[in-house]
Amino acid sequence: MSTEAVGATRRDYREEYETFRLEDAEALLAGDPASAINACVECCDRYVGEGRVALRCLSADETLTSYTFEDLQALSARAANVFRAEGVVPGDVVAGLLPRTLELVVAILGAWRLGAIYQPLFTAFGPKAIEHRLRLGGAKLVVTNPANRGKLDEVEGCPRVAIVAEPGAVPAGDLDFRAALKAAEPTFEPVSRRGDDLFMLMSTSGTTGAAKGVPVPLRALNAISAYMRYAVDLRADDTFWNIADPGWAYGLYYAITGPLMLGCATLLYEGGFTAESTYRIIQRMGVTNLAGSPTAYRLLIAAGPELAEPVKGALRVVSSAGEPLNPEVMRWFEAHLAVPIHDHYGQTENGMMVNNHHGLTHPVRPGSSGLPMPGYRMAVLDEAGNELGPNRPGILAVDIARSPLLWFRGYYHQDTPAIAGGYYRTGDTVEREPDGSISFVGRSDDIITSAGYRIGPFDVESALIEHPAVVETAVIGVPDPERTEIVKAFVVLADGVRGTPALADELASHVKRRLSAHAYPRQVEFVDELPKTPSGKIQRFILRKSEIAKSQPG
Repeated sequence: MSTEAVGATRRDYREEYETFRLEDAEALLAGDPASAINACVECCDRYVGEGRVALRCLSADETLTSYTFEDLQALSARAANVFRAEGVVPGDVVAGLLPRTLELVVAILGAWRLGAIYQPLFTAFGPKAIEHRLRLGGAKLVVTNPANRGKLDEVEGCPRVAIVAEPGAVPAGDLDFRAALKAAEPTFEPVSRRGDDLFMLMSTSGTTGAAKGVPVPLRALNAISAYMRYAVDLRADDTFWNIADPGWAYGLYYAITGPLMLGCATLLYEGGFTAESTYRIIQRMGVTNLAGSPTAYRLLIAAGPELAEPVKGALRVVSSAGEPLNPEVMRWFEAHLAVPIHDHYGQTENGMMVNNHHGLTHPVRPGSSGLPMPGYRMAVLDEAGNELGPNRPGILAVDIARSPLLWFRGYYHQDTPAIAGGYYRTGDTVEREPDGSISFVGRSDDIITSAGYRIGPFDVESALIEHPAVVETAVIGVPDPERTEIVKAFVVLADGVRGTPALADELASHVKRRLSAHAYPRQVEFVDELPKTPSGKIQRFILRKSEIAKSQPG
């Protein structure tokens, strides 16, 4: 597929939606999901020989290094040879605990080239979160760096570790990943797999248990490519930057896999997010197509219009995902950056399914997540599973039989109650507008959405219970103007322990260290008891309603 054809002209939404065929999507692939396909070929080898830049890496000090598809082919072959020498075979899991660097992309592509499954580990995760995910996938190898290596010492049953480190800084017993790559052969024949074979193993937070595994089969490449074409409108002459971390679905799906599938270069910045660095990189790199979360965009707004002025008019399109986009963000971007910013909706389980599509012409209504992406039929269901008409709130669901791009069929080694009666239920409450667009109302469960991250209260509660001062706890999300929600913990203390600000800080630090840097409780309230059902189940919704009431004016 030539990228000159990608997003060259905007197409009519209704025509594209009604004429969508899975066969046409599969025709854009180099391989055949029914017989032989390899993700590294789809994201790399098919473009070798054209001299295209595939990856632009900005280090934390913003030193730029670029790599072609030819570079990535050779490096992925070296990585595949390294992994095979370590006993990894097709179908095994290779985990990555790395920042946004070249080695991260090499580990991903090397695993895929071998026919292995890549499992992302967010670098802000603590030992508890890492241990659960490694155990879930049964990883044979984990690739990390010195900044994250210490966490693995606290992981029970940790697999073999390959470390990206300077010479002389490799711990005894670890594999020197850079040295091993240098010594490995730069050729490796890609291992063919079938469309139902996995190439990613993701995780998504749960409300009543630990994070669940989300298997991603190779046929999901069709949906990932479709999103980049229809919603992101990635074009051959774009400079694309998705600022999401590849330790999460939106980053791995659409900052790594998606652009490379279309033969377009992707930009990775190793440093942390600031408004100053974001504007500076947009200007320096000539970014025209930007993707990220509303939280990041609100931080750009908070920095003021003066900082935005040098890049006004530079961006062609901006995409937003992870949480509903505030209409005021849309107005500000139009006024001060002269660019349309569109809201997109999706989940780890299925990628993006409802979008205001940059590449398709249709009305965009502020406050709406948009229209179903071609290849998906979305429905709004009542509690009995009946489809609802316009302006009636219900659960957003995917019609399985009429959604050829749907890839999710169940959680990894778990039952999947979300699938029943021919529908996959997302767990989100929405309304369908008369024009067919979908408006997000809220989560129907206790998942917390904070700064674009989905946080399961069970994970935070489990970490808090580990602390000797805590007898019982309940965790909810409370409204926050900057982050949408923040994590708040209600804590019942052990006898003789006094709730103090110092203890609240200690509990927050404990969760940050054990679980992750984004999921710790920013508020801790000590209580004598928690609201419960007669059977003893904690009623988080009562706590949540109380907090919402407190936030209301007057």
